[in-house]
Amino acid sequence: MAPAVPGNQNTATQARVDSWTWAVRLFKTRSAAAEACRGGHVRVNGVAAKPAQPVRPGDEVRIRAGGIERIVIVERIVTKRVGPPIAAQCLIDYSPPPPSREILATMPRRDRGSGRPTKRERRETDRLLGREDT
Repeated sequence: MAPAVPGNQNTATQARVDSWTWAVRLFKTRSAAAEACRGGHVRVNGVAAKPAQPVRPGDEVRIRAGGIERIVIVERIVTKRVGPPIAAQCLIDYSPPPPSREILATMPRRDRGSGRPTKRERRETDRLLGREDT
């Protein structure tokens, strides 16, 4: 066995996309990261990524999770989960800012679990949106 070289850290040049996104805290669990990849919510350089797809420094990773799109550039490869200060050094975040509270408050929403709209509710919604019956 070769002796350990002092100061020699993880010199990996690539990592699995699910492992890297979990390690830099973009997902809470690795299984959630893998599930997002399988669901088509993770793209690497514009192409839908499978969980085992490798990422390298300079790659662009786009993640759609929780209704929010995150756009990050891989700066450094890590394979083990790291703390927030180190995770921030491993990526460059180009994500758009979230919509303001005023915009979110004006968007109409249905209560969860209320089911499909009735015919009357659908007609009211169509009138509100300017889609009159022809």
